[in-house]
Amino acid sequence: MSTVLIIEDDADSRHAIAGLFTSEDWKVLEANDGDAGLELALHNRPELILCDLLMPKLNGFQVCRTIREQLQPTKIIVLSGRDFGVDRTSALQAGADEYLLKPVTWELLSSAIDRLLPEIPRRPKPRLAAEGESVPARIRLWGVRGSIPVPGKGTVRYGGNTSCVEVRADGETIILDAGSGIRLLGLALDKEFGSRSMKLTLLISHTHWDHIQGLPFFSPTYNQKNLIRVLGYEGARAGLAKILASQMETPFFPVSLRELPSHLAIEELKEMEFQIGNIEVRSKFANHPGICAGYRLLTSSGSIAYFPDNEPYEQLKLQLASRDGISEDEARDFATAERAKMVEFIQGCELAILDTQYTDEEYAKHIGWGHSSLSSVVSLALDADVHQLLLFHHDPNHDDEMIDKMVEHARALVAKSGKPLEVEAAREGAEILLGAKTPAA
Repeated sequence: MSTVLIIEDDADSRHAIAGLFTSEDWKVLEANDGDAGLELALHNRPELILCDLLMPKLNGFQVCRTIREQLQPTKIIVLSGRDFGVDRTSALQAGADEYLLKPVTWELLSSAIDRLLPEIPRRPKPRLAAEGESVPARIRLWGVRGSIPVPGKGTVRYGGNTSCVEVRADGETIILDAGSGIRLLGLALDKEFGSRSMKLTLLISHTHWDHIQGLPFFSPTYNQKNLIRVLGYEGARAGLAKILASQMETPFFPVSLRELPSHLAIEELKEMEFQIGNIEVRSKFANHPGICAGYRLLTSSGSIAYFPDNEPYEQLKLQLASRDGISEDEARDFATAERAKMVEFIQGCELAILDTQYTDEEYAKHIGWGHSSLSSVVSLALDADVHQLLLFHHDPNHDDEMIDKMVEHARALVAKSGKPLEVEAAREGAEILLGAKTPAA
């Protein structure tokens, strides 16, 4: 049984939090001031400590510093009714691992514990469906455009917002990228959840502006009840948190990232496979300027691949072969091997959302820009036995009529192959359900 120590001078608050942990089979220790809490901590060495900030005898900052010096493995969550940036920063500098605002819900605590103490067994979550069944994963498209938002009469049907995809699966809400489409998603979530708290995970493919520009306008980040994890790989010149914060600095935006009242946790990914709840996530670096990744989400309803920005190596390596001092045969071998890795990564996906920014004719003029051509994407999806392909990251110069033509061309290529691939162009507001009954491979 895991042990938690609650250091809180308000008896009602302390007992309420203790009840949350007791109901989850934790051993609970309680202290009503900093001195007593420190003594209990050093004597019992609990896995987790919840500490108030303003207490008699020793305040929360002093408790954090002392515990961090003497009990390194112990995780500390500071609970406070004060939402000042300086308090949050000081608590983290003193050794706290997390800073949560009162009143705190078990949902927020549970999510923080999952991150801080992943090795501790958790009580199994209740099933959301009958035995042998699965609740269909739901994918909704909020932004499908690349490079820059293009509202107007020519983009009414497919939409003009930049990349943002919502995935609801296995009890998780996962958001793929924070382009301008995330603003509308935020408004919809506010309407759906009302006064209830939200637990969201935002997966960033890369930090080019069309994929993060909507974050300052994402309304759930302005609600202190909400817990939002932001995951992504390090940017090309600075850390993920610094890049996301920079677009909200004073010259560009009136509210800084650190002033957002939600529980916003930004984490740089190091591994290429990780879990979001019960969903396994696999990632693969894309061929795109800077640090850019694509993701594969393995849900109980099927697999979803998301590669919003990616360029095939075939033409690129041939064009650059002489510059790189390699022969055309060596360039072809390299490109073939890289393509095989991509085929393997998306093999058998129920849904693949792939960068199809250019027609074949346009791509010939944009080799090396980091985006794909229509025929190369269709060929990739066919070879990987993908069930459904969504053409994504529409070029800002492509109006609805042009995208219609690209879909028609893609379907003609599929018909010629004789394979049963479904092709659609990503359309803002569209919703897709995946209803497989067995876990995806």
